[in-house]
Amino acid sequence: MAVTNPIGVFDSGVGGLSVLRDIRNELPGEDLLYVADSAHAPYGEKSPEFIQARALAITEFLLEQQAKAIVVACNTATSAAAAILRARFSVPIIAMEPAVKPAALSTQTGVVGVLATRGTLSSDNFAKLTSRFGEHAEILVQPCPGLVEQIEAGDLSGEKTKALLTQYLQPLLQRHADTIVLGCTHYPFLVPLIQEIAGSKVVIIDPAPAVARELHRRLAGSSLLSPKVDGGRQHFWTSAAVTKTGPIIAQLWGAKIKVQSLPVAFY
Repeated sequence: MAVTNPIGVFDSGVGGLSVLRDIRNELPGEDLLYVADSAHAPYGEKSPEFIQARALAITEFLLEQQAKAIVVACNTATSAAAAILRARFSVPIIAMEPAVKPAALSTQTGVVGVLATRGTLSSDNFAKLTSRFGEHAEILVQPCPGLVEQIEAGDLSGEKTKALLTQYLQPLLQRHADTIVLGCTHYPFLVPLIQEIAGSKVVIIDPAPAVARELHRRLAGSSLLSPKVDGGRQHFWTSAAVTKTGPIIAQLWGAKIKVQSLPVAFY
């Protein structure tokens, strides 16, 4: 595997761009490949078997593009498929985990709120996390149906998005949660709105920077870091209509970009 090969990143849709952003900041010389599986978003409402099939297909596509490592930039896909990907493929597989540990260890009120999809909250991985760190804090879970769809539509601050977010945050704030864990990679795009609703004193924890650092560590440990220190390129694919998803990806990435259709063989 050549050190100049790209890094593959995928998510159920556009949410993983929040992880891609931190990877770009952490590794400015690396070439990055991103697949938004927006035709099948959100994963949080899908069966584990369906998510596993999508994760395998997309990983195979990224490996065909010579990816030297795969980042599963989706908490639900991590829960359902990360172990299968690691058993099947030899490249480094880096996955997500809701940042329950740092939240539980840093809360001042002893109450932590977790915003996530139903798929993530019902997973064995999440149950193990809450069991392990629940002794340090009261962990309140809040499923957020409809929120991913708003972000997939590029609506980060509209009335419907604000109403949904208020509905999901209020029960946590009423029970004095002072730390909010973002358990879905879509949600970092709502941080300004979350802060507006919850107040500036509430701490919001996004695991993406830690994932980017772990990727850096794994590449270094496998002698796979690119020798370039900057100038890395990005390539984007989507399983949804490019005319629909392309502008959203450009909006969230913050630059004019070319988005390609994922080949039909990987649908």
